[in-house]
Amino acid sequence: MTDEKLIKEGLNGKDSLKIILSGYVDKSENENTEEKVGVVSVMFVSENKELVIKKIEEFEAKYPERYFMVYSVPLDTNLEELNHYPSIAIFQSDLN
Repeated sequence: MTDEKLIKEGLNGKDSLKIILSGYVDKSENENTEEKVGVVSVMFVSENKELVIKKIEEFEAKYPERYFMVYSVPLDTNLEELNHYPSIAIFQSDLN
């Protein structure tokens, strides 16, 4: 489910800080509806590449239904100013 090529790009990116994001579809917390919601979570942040590799392997084993991504980002930066900042797209078709 996870794109290994893009994860490797994030792990090998020039910036030292690595962020693991998780994306998945969950039931709404509103008990009066069966609506599904897309959730994106920051799961782990480190400058230790080997630890990030270990953690993403653990997360993929623990949550096989989730989509994971690793981003390499600079410190002290408004991430909106980057060409592509840490995000995961969840489409309407994912919620069906």
